[in-house]
Amino acid sequence: QVQLVESGGGLVQPGGSLTLSCAGSGNLFTFYTLAWVRQAPGKQRELVASISNTHNANYAEAVRGRFTISRDNAKNTLLLQMNSLKPEDTAVYYCGVPILSTWGQGTQVTVSS
Repeated sequence: QVQLVESGGGLVQPGGSLTLSCAGSGNLFTFYTLAWVRQAPGKQRELVASISNTHNANYAEAVRGRFTISRDNAKNTLLLQMNSLKPEDTAVYYCGVPILSTWGQGTQVTVSS
């Protein structure tokens, strides 16, 4: 059973930065592509970034160049460094293992002045 817990969300001004963390449990965490997705009010959940177990990363066009995804397999940890945040980045952010359809409970990120 893979369990994932996000942390690090909060309120930040436009142009600011936040780092989201995702702590994973279970041996399977190490072997799969991991991802961050987000869901804004009234909108569908969308992929933000993903990273393979060999650290190949992919980003949504909306966040490329501003967000950085990384993972530490030894510590079962997934990170999302978010810079130059915009109001449209406001959403609940979830970490997960897409192929297992397993996601954490989410952490709220609000970008507002």
